[in-house]
Amino acid sequence: MDHTFCEVGESQNGGKGGSMHSLRRTSTAMAPQDPMTWGAHSQSPLTCHRLGGPGVGLSFSSSCAATAKLFLTTRGRCSLPSTLHPGPPSPFSPAGGSREHGAPWSALESLLPATGLLRPSQLLITRPRSSTCPAVKSSIGSHLSPWPTYTSGHTILHNRKPCSDDGRKRAGSWQQQPLGTTKPRYLEQLENYLRKELLLLDLGTDSAQELRLQVTKLRKNLAEEYLRYLSERDARKVLIADLNELRYQREDMSLAQSPGIWGEDPVKLTVALKMTRQDLARTQMELNTMKANFGDVVPRRDFEMQEKTNKDLQEQLDSLRDDYKEVCKEHEILLQLHMNTLKERDQFYSELQEIQRTSTPRPDWTKCKDVVAGGPDRWQLLAKGKNSDQLVDVLLEEIGEGLLQEKDFFSGLGYEESVPPFLRFDGVVENKKPTKKDVINLLRDAWKERLTEEQKEKFPDFFFNFLERRFGPADAMAWAYSIFENIKLFRSNEIMGQFYALLMGKRSESVYIKQKETIAELLKEMTNVDSQNEGLLTMEQLRTVLKSTFPFKKEEKIQELMEAGGWHPNSSNADLLNYHSLFIEDEEGQSVPFVQKLWEQYLDEKDKYLKELKQQLGLELRDKVTLPKVREALMIIDSKLDKQTLNSYLSQAFQLPVTKLPEEGEEMEEDIVILLQTALERLQMADIRRMGPREQEPAN
Repeated sequence: MDHTFCEVGESQNGGKGGSMHSLRRTSTAMAPQDPMTWGAHSQSPLTCHRLGGPGVGLSFSSSCAATAKLFLTTRGRCSLPSTLHPGPPSPFSPAGGSREHGAPWSALESLLPATGLLRPSQLLITRPRSSTCPAVKSSIGSHLSPWPTYTSGHTILHNRKPCSDDGRKRAGSWQQQPLGTTKPRYLEQLENYLRKELLLLDLGTDSAQELRLQVTKLRKNLAEEYLRYLSERDARKVLIADLNELRYQREDMSLAQSPGIWGEDPVKLTVALKMTRQDLARTQMELNTMKANFGDVVPRRDFEMQEKTNKDLQEQLDSLRDDYKEVCKEHEILLQLHMNTLKERDQFYSELQEIQRTSTPRPDWTKCKDVVAGGPDRWQLLAKGKNSDQLVDVLLEEIGEGLLQEKDFFSGLGYEESVPPFLRFDGVVENKKPTKKDVINLLRDAWKERLTEEQKEKFPDFFFNFLERRFGPADAMAWAYSIFENIKLFRSNEIMGQFYALLMGKRSESVYIKQKETIAELLKEMTNVDSQNEGLLTMEQLRTVLKSTFPFKKEEKIQELMEAGGWHPNSSNADLLNYHSLFIEDEEGQSVPFVQKLWEQYLDEKDKYLKELKQQLGLELRDKVTLPKVREALMIIDSKLDKQTLNSYLSQAFQLPVTKLPEEGEEMEEDIVILLQTALERLQMADIRRMGPREQEPAN
């Protein structure tokens, strides 16, 4: 632990016999409890030991010990111990003196550390020539005075030699000295100074905190001023550098220009001035000539700009003329459509009057429930959702099924051209009497095999070859007649009706293939939306899938499909639907209402498409139509048709291979003519569907 020693020693002043007390601070390592002992300087030096803690020991040789104790404790931040260790007893020390002086010391010691004054090393205390300090009578007033008895310092002190025998005697007999010794003037001045310093200082805790805040604030202000000083110094350096740079540039410019200006020959400058004036006169003359000759000439830049503007206006005029021609053409088409609409209205009105005149009461279909095999339950199942025409077909199927089972043989139809190839046989053919379920399973197998092969041969030939592979050449004809009679009878069945239309050439095979592809694509889209792979979709997801798969369907068509799939007005968008159940078939090959509604909408859309084509052509069914007119009408009603699809439609309508179709604009196009009714029937057999949305008709 660091300890500080403060000593006041005596030094001789020159040979004049005078002495001076100086204050010295030293450091040493001493335990806090080490005692203060009297040493060799027991008579002249005054020593203060600071032990880094609360204790300080003092040893004195004179009566000024208490005053030095007050001074050192106040100015050197020294605290005093409670006891002083062996030395000559003094009436002014806490150990040997009266308790009258101990109390003020202890009260002062608690306040002295807050003063923070570090001036003791800077003070010089002049000591009188006397080797001993005279005693003081008493303290004055309430001020602390270490002098036992106070006597004014103005008392004249006699000069004595410090080391004389008289001095030693006085020092050896200090106990017998009276207490009325005069206090030295320097001690009075020291006490007055210390008293003023203590009065100026606030020895309380609040003042110490305030001083700390002031120190912190001053440090902060000092840092700010230092930063401002650094900034100003850097700015000054930059300004000095810029000033020097400008001065150097000015000197360089003056050095570069001086020889050219002042070193030029005056005669040379005069000649140059004369030649310049001549050039000016000649240039002025040429300028006047140019103004006279080309005053009315337009600049090339302005001419090119006007020419470009004229060209743009001409192009706009041509475009407006073309638009006007198109509008006139559309106007003529609308007039023609209006005339056709009037004709259809008159025709429908005539048909309505005829129907009203010849109409008969609607039949009571409930009478059939007692006649059909299976009773009312089976009849209710057969008649569900069917109109009168379909109910007639159901009755014919029920009657024909019984008659068909009673036949054992069929008569061959012969080898005429009108007979389908798979039925060309002359003679009697055995009736294999298959059940309806057997026929449906056989047709399904034929469809699967047809979809896997390359479809090079015609469908009737494929069907007969399939029967030969399945039943052998001997029984193939018998099975062909048996299956044909069943599918002809049960045409209301979905699979049988489609197969019969294909065998008889009433529909193209591509129609059913495209329908199968559409159903497969729709199922794939639903599976992709089903991220959890649970087989369930919400009604909102089903609507989204239908709109993305059929972008050209109107909202009411989407709503019909939703209702066929199980949606009803009380359903919410969060209701779940098993989408796999929308594509299943029963044992008889009948699809669920959802797939049936898809097929019905396809047929309705095809009929509407062909009806628009007929209206666009503006011809009667018995009129003839050329290939260019059909091409033009198709492009008008469906502008999104690509060239390949358009050629396939024309090839189907005119029964020409695609490779032999004439290009647009060729002369031989006008030579290809066909009846409108025939063309529409052929298109009805093929897979015809709209490729883009219907364009809005122009306003009248």
